[in-house]
Amino acid sequence: MEIDTCFLLKNLWNANQLQQTPHSGYHWDGSLRRFFEGWYYRVTLPQSGQSFAFMYSIDDPLGGKPHSGGAAQILGENEDYLYRIFPDVKTFWADEQQLALCHWKQEDVNRKTQILEPIIFQEIVKEGYQATATLNQGYIQDPVTNNYCRWCYDITPIDGWGNRFYPQEATAGWLSFLPIFDPGWQVLMAHGWATGYIDWNGQKYEFEKVPAYSEKNWGHSFPTKWFWINCNSFEQESDLSLTAAGGIRQVFNWQESVGIIALHYQEKFYQFTRENSQLSWQIKPWGSWVMQGKNNNFVVKIEGKTKELGTYVRVPTADGLQFLCRDTVQGNLTIELQNNEGNILLKANSSLAGLEIGGSPWDQDWIYKK
Repeated sequence: MEIDTCFLLKNLWNANQLQQTPHSGYHWDGSLRRFFEGWYYRVTLPQSGQSFAFMYSIDDPLGGKPHSGGAAQILGENEDYLYRIFPDVKTFWADEQQLALCHWKQEDVNRKTQILEPIIFQEIVKEGYQATATLNQGYIQDPVTNNYCRWCYDITPIDGWGNRFYPQEATAGWLSFLPIFDPGWQVLMAHGWATGYIDWNGQKYEFEKVPAYSEKNWGHSFPTKWFWINCNSFEQESDLSLTAAGGIRQVFNWQESVGIIALHYQEKFYQFTRENSQLSWQIKPWGSWVMQGKNNNFVVKIEGKTKELGTYVRVPTADGLQFLCRDTVQGNLTIELQNNEGNILLKANSSLAGLEIGGSPWDQDWIYKK
């Protein structure tokens, strides 16, 4: 049986739990303009050294356009890649007020697409996914190789975007509510705990209270170039999450470079942006990500490195999903946070960091200093 609206709202991330972030709901307004929205869920398994990233997207949801349709991608065991399309936009559903979405293939065309009880989902959904602030579940299989993934895990949110137990913030600031910057980007959950299982081609990973993360992006235009650094699984610190990024985005009729470094550490939120800090970075075409942020109170230094080749994943473009993004979820990362007196407040490292470059060109180092 389907879950009614009251059940859904009660179990989503709401004011009775940790307040949800701005932009948690679905953004499409029904217009004819080119549009995409994408969601990213990640779970890290420190004991096995594995990390799984689930990427869901919808393009031109009105239907009938060259790029209309949805997709699910997984960066899985040992960074192997799995991809499936869901061309029927009518079987996609997302909530405009809460983080909740699903897309699947089913034989019963009369069944309404909406969030299901996990056991019902497993029984009736042939292939697809459903995700909320407290659940990520699905099954996809490559018909050529027969490689598959089945997953279902509950999520306990800890940190959204902002100080814990306080109203949450928009990742791109208050101007993100206006049609000025495109595309939009929002970290939905900087840190949380996941409990459940992931079955990757017969290798079943069962886990309890492991690090989980989620974010999303949406819009009508597409960034030409970007990088991304993320980790919430550190060897010395269980209550620490880092998300940092830089990119070139559209602002009305021109483009600009923007960047951000943000830490959630022991219930506090440290954010470095061009509005409140001096930012600098040097990102190589692959293998090295170095950033620094400095403001009146703190200095943060981060360095990501990898010897892995990385895996290309598809990202939305004006021409639909394309292989324009290179990722690893097994990067080495170091963080150092100091106060303005030079005292070290935090020093941490990880070998399970997410490191990414996207867009083009990446034929030389990207060096930026404000």
